[in-house]
Amino acid sequence: MSRDLATPSSDLQDYYDHIPPAHRISDYNTLSSQNQQNIPLSAVDLTDPEPYSDIPGASTPRTRPHFGDRRGEYAGYVEEKSRDGRRKLWVLGALSALVIAIVLAIILGVVLSRKSSSSSSSSSSSSGNDTISGDPSQFTKDARLKQSFWGIAYTPEGTLYPDCGAELSDVVTDMQLLSQLTTRIRVYGADCNTTALVLTAIELTKTNLTVYIANFPEADDNGEAYDRQKTAIQSAIQTYGTSHIAGVTVGNEFILDYLDDNGGTDPNSAIGDAGAEILLGFINDTKTMLSDLNVDLKIGNADAGSYFNDLVLESVDYGMANVHPWFANQSINDAAGWTWSFFETTDVALAQTLANQPDMSIAETGWPTNSTNVGNESDGPSVASEANLQIFLDTFVCQANANGTEYFFFEYFDETWKTEVYGGVEGYWGLFYSNRTLKNVEIPDCS
Repeated sequence: MSRDLATPSSDLQDYYDHIPPAHRISDYNTLSSQNQQNIPLSAVDLTDPEPYSDIPGASTPRTRPHFGDRRGEYAGYVEEKSRDGRRKLWVLGALSALVIAIVLAIILGVVLSRKSSSSSSSSSSSSGNDTISGDPSQFTKDARLKQSFWGIAYTPEGTLYPDCGAELSDVVTDMQLLSQLTTRIRVYGADCNTTALVLTAIELTKTNLTVYIANFPEADDNGEAYDRQKTAIQSAIQTYGTSHIAGVTVGNEFILDYLDDNGGTDPNSAIGDAGAEILLGFINDTKTMLSDLNVDLKIGNADAGSYFNDLVLESVDYGMANVHPWFANQSINDAAGWTWSFFETTDVALAQTLANQPDMSIAETGWPTNSTNVGNESDGPSVASEANLQIFLDTFVCQANANGTEYFFFEYFDETWKTEVYGGVEGYWGLFYSNRTLKNVEIPDCS
């Protein structure tokens, strides 16, 4: 289906206004004039390894290098609950030398056990009494899973601040499954020990995963959320190093949210620049923090596909763009082609106009499989279903790999809290159900 990307739809705008900010791609039709193009999707051949090379503004395929509680972090592999506490010895009488030796040996054993279990046991909000048994690196592979995805978006269960309750055993299971699908994951923030939990699980499972860790700051809290997560990120890097970290993403849809909260629509307007000034303070502080740690990591930013602020994007190494055909009311048969063309003509084209030419990836793209109500079960031309998720998998994943497109499929599993808070399709974007059971789909085989 050919769609005029320059013509806004009032129904579409109404729908965007009711999409929770965390995962909406706001008005895709609001493109900057320099990137605005009308591309007939019927002319796109996704089987061609270079399908858009003849479209003005599009680039040829690229191979590009890419790019808790907040105080306590895991310093060892498993955080064990201290069992004995402080032992109070009340000497009621004279003890024999043998009894004293036994007591001292017990105390020494407890101290050594505590020391080896974790140097950061001060945080109990994320780990609880969770323990790992056996060797997590020895797990049965699922023949249905293929390592075909460039990357996958992932949020550990139980990391919604301040209601932290993530279990390391769950994150270990997640890494075992994710490692059979991809070599890269992105997370959204560092609250509730997210960074440390993921890095711990990667080390435990000995999987070939790298993670784009993240700080999810707020614009109106005087840096409280940013500082809280900065501390967690700093601690995790000091503990685990950077061998499994691909970059640090500062901000997720920050400019879009700032515009929504302050009555703006243009990311490069005075209002957009005011939001950018706040965000750049966080980005520059992250650069300083990494420099102080003598760490060389790429720093990036994630936002809605048409809401990047130029000042922000020209100050980072990479940009991640949320590009959802569902929220743009695309037919499932056009969804893959539309996703690629929107990303190339909006986000990649913008990056190429900036002096630093930041690396660009699709931060989120996918298709929902269910809805809590009839009103949201369709985006207009197509419905939320596993059958349509299968179509998007079949028409996007292998073609994007062949084209050199960097993307994070949205998402690993259904998130029940989104269903409870937002309803509609928000909680049903996973490849897996919330219980980590693969949905009724076949993973493409195109490693």
